[in-house]
Amino acid sequence: MAIFGTQFTGNLAPNQSRTWFTHSWNPNWNVAWMCVPTSPVVDGPAQIEWTVSNTRQGSNFVKWFITARNLTTSNLDFQARYAILNA
Repeated sequence: MAIFGTQFTGNLAPNQSRTWFTHSWNPNWNVAWMCVPTSPVVDGPAQIEWTVSNTRQGSNFVKWFITARNLTTSNLDFQARYAILNA
């Protein structure tokens, strides 16, 4: 059974990159991250790209880092979503 959710919402200025982190995740979970634009609505080229990295925060915790980059020349709102694949 998988668990899906939104961890946070973010805003990026034109062409801006920014990194967020989220901590204290179970190290036994297989987590997939995705960033989905919410505004403006544009049916065209890609609006956002993201990378994900992590660190072992402690013996029982993982900290995730999500870096998102706005590929447009407009302000961009987005959701950072997760899927825990082995919950």
